[in-house]
Amino acid sequence: MIFTAGVDVGSTQTKAVIIDENLKIVGRSLNDTGANVLVAAETAFVSALEDSELEKEQIKYVIGTGYGRYKVTFGDDQVTEISCHGRGAVHMFPNTKTVIDMGGQDTKAIAVTDKGEIRDFCMNDKCAAGTGRFLGAASAALDIPLAELGPTALKSTRPVRISTTCTVFAETEILSWLGKGKKIEDILMGVHQSISARSIGLLRRVGIEEEVTFTGGVARNLGMVHVLNENMGIEMNVSEESHYMGALGGALFAMDRARISSGVVM
Repeated sequence: MIFTAGVDVGSTQTKAVIIDENLKIVGRSLNDTGANVLVAAETAFVSALEDSELEKEQIKYVIGTGYGRYKVTFGDDQVTEISCHGRGAVHMFPNTKTVIDMGGQDTKAIAVTDKGEIRDFCMNDKCAAGTGRFLGAASAALDIPLAELGPTALKSTRPVRISTTCTVFAETEILSWLGKGKKIEDILMGVHQSISARSIGLLRRVGIEEEVTFTGGVARNLGMVHVLNENMGIEMNVSEESHYMGALGGALFAMDRARISSGVVM
């Protein structure tokens, strides 16, 4: 049995996935990246090994991806997170044509072929207003855990309009609305709507073709999923593995290379 791994070192969290030659996930892990990217990558890989009950020597090939992919020093090669998210999304949802990957620091819109190859992509510029970082600012300003932002926002009946285009000033505007007596759920829905508008703008630049698959950590936010679905008028694909899609894509690329090196016909 051939086993391969993908380690996705993100700005906020690091994910690792191990698959077998049947392309089934046999191990996964998730941990905060923190200040030491090298340690984060190693910790994620070791945790995934423990989850899979495999030894390091049993892993034929490892691909590093994410912004810290070059810190996966124990890996065999690196592949960009754009390619990995595209590959992972199409593997999980074969009819995927468009991918939206929303992480801690950036959001990417990706157009893919039926084989998971990248046709086009674009991402937010230097501003993090349309990313998970914006949600983090709201979480800090309102002292609400990130996991509760989405469910709280969904209780909104009169969302406010968040006008700031800068994450740095988001906390100030949020506190301003709070001072005006606005409900927390209405403020949070305004935050989600603001992120949605920016994300859909990116998607339109590559073309929104169904099916659309949502990947990245923010895909776990039910409020964000709801708002994007509503504003696009479609039902996006969201998987329990959405957070791991980049690492999964890396493991799939690793499997390609492991099979080639083993003389296995693909």
